[in-house]
Amino acid sequence: MRKMHKLMALGLAFAMAASMLTACGGGGGGNVGNSKDIDARSVTFPLAESVTITAMTNYPAATESNPNNRTIFKRLEEATNVHIEWSAISSDQWGDKIQLEMANASTLPEFVFNAGFGEADLLKYAKNGVIIPLEDYITPELMPNLCKVFDQVPEYKAMCYDTEGHIWAFPWIEQLGYQTTAIQLLDNMPYINTAWLDFLGLEMPGTVDEFKAVLEAFKDHASELQAEFGIEGDIIPMSCILNDGGQDPFILINGFGEGYGDPDTWKHMIVTDDGKVVCDAMSDGFKEGTAWLHELYAEGLIDAEAFTQDWSTYVAKGKSGRYGVCFTWDVANVAPSLEGWAPLPMLQADTKCITPDTAAYTSGYNRGRCVVTATAQNPELIAKWIDQMYDPLQSPQNNWGTYGEDDDFDIFEMSTNDAGEPMLRHAPLGDASPVEVREAESVNGPLAVLDSYYGKYVTLPDDAAYRLDWIKEIYTPDCKAKYCLPNFFMSQEDTVTDSNLGADIGKCVNEFKSRAVKDGFSDADWEQFQSDLKAYGIEEYVALYQKYFDAYLDAQ
Repeated sequence: MRKMHKLMALGLAFAMAASMLTACGGGGGGNVGNSKDIDARSVTFPLAESVTITAMTNYPAATESNPNNRTIFKRLEEATNVHIEWSAISSDQWGDKIQLEMANASTLPEFVFNAGFGEADLLKYAKNGVIIPLEDYITPELMPNLCKVFDQVPEYKAMCYDTEGHIWAFPWIEQLGYQTTAIQLLDNMPYINTAWLDFLGLEMPGTVDEFKAVLEAFKDHASELQAEFGIEGDIIPMSCILNDGGQDPFILINGFGEGYGDPDTWKHMIVTDDGKVVCDAMSDGFKEGTAWLHELYAEGLIDAEAFTQDWSTYVAKGKSGRYGVCFTWDVANVAPSLEGWAPLPMLQADTKCITPDTAAYTSGYNRGRCVVTATAQNPELIAKWIDQMYDPLQSPQNNWGTYGEDDDFDIFEMSTNDAGEPMLRHAPLGDASPVEVREAESVNGPLAVLDSYYGKYVTLPDDAAYRLDWIKEIYTPDCKAKYCLPNFFMSQEDTVTDSNLGADIGKCVNEFKSRAVKDGFSDADWEQFQSDLKAYGIEEYVALYQKYFDAYLDAQ
């Protein structure tokens, strides 16, 4: 009986998936076998007669190499009657091979599904006539699903356009939280060992002075901590990796001076509430906060290897239980377990606040995910097929995996929401690796999973839920920034300028950070640092981003 119920539920799920893809109408468009002959604006899926379109994609190594053998594409072909003739390349070879493929326009398939092209790639291929502009195909008639996405989050649409008003690729969007509640609000989340706090009878620190006192207690009671928790190796009050993204400790200086902090370890820039782009490394708060971090290091409270250790060394020491404070995306990656650890709230210095990471408000975005090539025989039909990827029930499957597979695990079960409507519910994986299941089932490509979908079309992934809760409860209240530096689509000329200036300026800032935290610095050293930034073109760099930020606001 249970097996019969499962089969009935599976049949219902297939029917819902098919109806989902034909929501704009049924029927078909006559007996057409050649995609060139189809008026995509007048036909609906499934087509009356199967047509073939050529495409290229990549797949994770050691997984199914034929996309048409994946359940997601099987269902899509059944629902649309469009057969995709794939050229598939293993993802570990994609970077080199796709460049060669795109260099020979005459032999290209009609679209590249999981391209992942950067801005420079898109502009190069556009200039060479290899790909076609797409803005005229993003219409309610051809792409109603994508149009609905752009209506809900117009800032993502604004980021698709180049400086000439063209859209060269269909985007990938994955929202987890929104703006100040986004999961990417801060990369280098600080975590503190609450088991140590409890053992020593300490409270969660709220100010920079209280934080320093906690680190001192960890150091002073090292032998007791070692004995209580069975720790082999020295106690390290605070560990980190300078200038290493999520492991960088400069999230701690947010409360100094103006409260800018240093949210971006690459660009080192933020947007003030009056819309002015500034370099945070030129602020008084950066100077004061860096001096405070040196004070901690000079007193032996920061890992001596913080300037040189790699990820594997950092994790090995953390898994040995030696850290009192550390920095990373998810502490479970570094600590022995989640138990006994908690996010460290923002610390009060001159103020208490958090500046969002660059592009955090418009995070989970890749503008170059799917392109249509100049060989396309019917771009309108391709756009109509790709629009199915943006259906709210299809996008989560493309992104994470599907249901009803012929194996021992699934990412989802097809279920219903509180209103009785179809909803994808994350399934228990047991001992299966979430990454392996995702790679085996998902197809990626262009899609959109919006924050508004959770609880309506799909459940929230378990491994994201607790991080989102932490952000909403601990960090969102202290994030009052009106603006967040977005992901710009610069011109070819400006892309080169950005790359050249950014490389020198980023190196200059990061070298100062490491040197100043380790060895300290004088006022003269600080003035020299500011002069170096100007010599490397910081004023031109800031002006470049100001120009694009102003245009970004105008485009919304």
